[in-house]
Amino acid sequence: MSKVYVVDNGGQWTHRIWRVLREIRCDTKIILNTTPVTEIDADALILSGGAPRIAWESPRLGNCTDYLEEFKGPILGICVGHQLMAVHCGGKAGPSEIPEYGLARIRVVDEDALFKGLPKEFLVWESHNDEVKEAKDFTVLAVSDNCAIQAMRHVKKQFYGVQFHPEVNNTEHGEEIFRNFVAVTKS
Repeated sequence: MSKVYVVDNGGQWTHRIWRVLREIRCDTKIILNTTPVTEIDADALILSGGAPRIAWESPRLGNCTDYLEEFKGPILGICVGHQLMAVHCGGKAGPSEIPEYGLARIRVVDEDALFKGLPKEFLVWESHNDEVKEAKDFTVLAVSDNCAIQAMRHVKKQFYGVQFHPEVNNTEHGEEIFRNFVAVTKS
């Protein structure tokens, strides 16, 4: 059984991530984003979404940059976690030209492990003012009409990021995305 911890960045759906992981039979718990890396004994981490704006409130993301530097397993960043991951790895994030709230259709442009076995287009739930503008050292996996980097994977590290919220019921194939991420922890 994979042990996947959810890092709480103050997102309104953090508990939903935890619940989906339990439903797919992961050993999981929610940890504060101030938890020292040395106290984490998980196989993988999920950086939850949250209210902090990436441009000026990133200190509210606690030790998330430490996790990106020091944690040895796969990491999935959701929403602000995705944005922080891009910035930390040399990319850029900032205000969206068209903030997205509600349903949006994404197009998978590179199946990779995260979208393995999923349709090339499906609906996802969005809730963001900021977005990744440039993803240095990442492969773009999915796009939408209003957001050029809906999902990404680092070219060398096991870092994955999604702008949308796979934990929300309105996102089609959300559980499968989590299953695919958990499968990466076993490889």
